[in-house]
Parts: sequence; C-alpha cells; structure tokens
Amino acid sequence: MIRVQREDFDVGAELEALTKGNPRIGGVASFIGLVRDMGGSDRVTALTLEHYPGMTEKKLAEIEAEANKRWPLDASLIIHRYGRLEPGDRIVLVATASPHREAALAACHFLIDWLKTDAPFWKSEETPEGKRWVEKRAEDDAATQRWTIKS
Repeated sequence: MIRVQREDFDVGAELEALTKGNPRIGGVASFIGLVRDMGGSDRVTALTLEHYPGMTEKKLAEIEAEANKRWPLDASLIIHRYGRLEPGDRIVLVATASPHREAALAACHFLIDWLKTDAPFWKSEETPEGKRWVEKRAEDDAATQRWTIKS
C-alpha cells in the first residue's frame, strides 16, 4: 500500500492494520524517517518536501512492486509525507511483513534505500542563512547500488 500525504500518521495503528487478520506473518520490519535539526554542519529549522501527485505514487508503486518480486512479502506499506515539516516530525514510514524475518528485514532495507534516491520528492531546508535545495548524496547512491542485480 502506498500513501503520499500531508498529515502525520500513527505508527502503531499503521503496523496493526498491516498485519491484521493474517496469521501467516511471522516478522514485521519497519523504518521511520524523521526530520533532523542538522543538514551537514548547518542547523535546520524546517524541511519542505514537494512532489507531483500521480507521478510520485506511480514511482513508489514501482519500487514497492520490485520489493514484492524479490522477497516473499505478505504485506508492505510506504507512507511518505510532503509539505513543511519541522525537526522531529515523521517524514516516512516503510513497513514490510513476511512469514520470515529475513525477508521482511531485507525488503524494508531495500525500500528505504530506493526511496532515498528514486522517489520523486524535492526537498528544501530552512536554515538561519536562508532556504536551500537538498542535493543528492553519493553515499545514498552507493546504498542503492548494492541492490542492483548484476547480469
């Protein structure tokens, strides 16, 4: 399931809904991304995320479908927020559920790595010096590359 939304989410309620009524599930892995108060060595007072509705959901669905092809998942969830967020606010929830923990953990790790580099969100940080766009980081691309299937 994919949701792109402005409003916050309740992690406990989302995880309960993900597994409700499915006794096959033996492991749930989750990742919660939060807004930090630092960007590099600068203080960040807010982060604004922008996206194109429709295009964003389509790309997130492609990433989720790839995880479901690679691992035996019974359920998966991606909730990504947009708009202006402050330090400590939740940005993203990724959760995967599978009969076995290894698949849930690996799929969750895969999803968050790919979201970081491939999800079409544009981020700007507010700092005491003004606003600035957040640039891609080489270490995020390197994390994604570990999941590339070599032919």
